[in-house]
Amino acid sequence: MDDGQREQTWEEFRELVNMTPAELERWLESDDSRAAGQHKDGGESTGHASGRRILEILRAGKGDLTDDDYQHMRKVVGYVRRHLAQKPSGDVRDTKWRYSLMNWGHDPLSG
Repeated sequence: MDDGQREQTWEEFRELVNMTPAELERWLESDDSRAAGQHKDGGESTGHASGRRILEILRAGKGDLTDDDYQHMRKVVGYVRRHLAQKPSGDVRDTKWRYSLMNWGHDPLSG
């Protein structure tokens, strides 16, 4: 990944991940967070694991991020964009749709 791609990824990630590290950490500790998303073999959901990785990225210095971090950031950007396009009608406050997005660092009710 060249510097231009890294910068674009950084900007898109920072635009879409709108939860602070503290907000995301609190959310990931909740039962609603653990219940949201697809679980493999009864274990942790993909989104919950991604949320933990997002926390690491948010807490790292930009200069400390690896190519693997940037690849995960691209995955987050893609997931959030696809999921936002599937917004259900009505109040989404207490929905699996919102909870899944929050596991990926985006609260659609924020901002």
